Amino acid sequence: MANRFLKGRAFKFGDNISTDLIIPGRFSHLRSNLPELAKHVLEDADPGFAAGVKRGDFIVAGRNFGLGSSREHAPLVIKMSGVSAVLTKSAARIFFRNAINQGLPVLICDTDKIDDGDELELDLTSGTITDLTSGVQLTSGKMPKVMLSILGEGGLIPYIKKYKDFRL
Repeated sequence: MANRFLKGRAFKFGDNISTDLIIPGRFSHLRSNLPELAKHVLEDADPGFAAGVKRGDFIVAGRNFGLGSSREHAPLVIKMSGVSAVLTKSAARIFFRNAINQGLPVLICDTDKIDDGDELELDLTSGTITDLTSGVQLTSGKMPKVMLSILGEGGLIPYIKKYKDFRL
């Protein structure tokens, strides 16, 4: 996998961050202009998020991240904003799958010990998360090899274009 290690800053959110919070409905007219839509990602949950996030940073959330309507634009604009992964206690199934298909890792772990602004390092292969600010080390479940391969190619479409199927 190309980006096995990820390093960045934590942006902390609570429980039940819906796809409506990720992409506010009033910006649905921007679905054909994803770079512009990404400028409004999570605007209703944290008005400063889109302006403050840098390439490589992480979303750290509570339970049920990505609930609501099945907008595949939601993980895509998160990725386009520069976020390298989402760490959450639990994620809506369809959001999780859409995120992997778009090349955005979602790691399920206990996020209580991570604070807003902490510097994190993730090893996607082992599922190890190190909080470089506090020294705390967490684990998430290991991702199946096929998911790591899809993420390594940048998403499902680039993976299929390269391999034509799911051979591992």
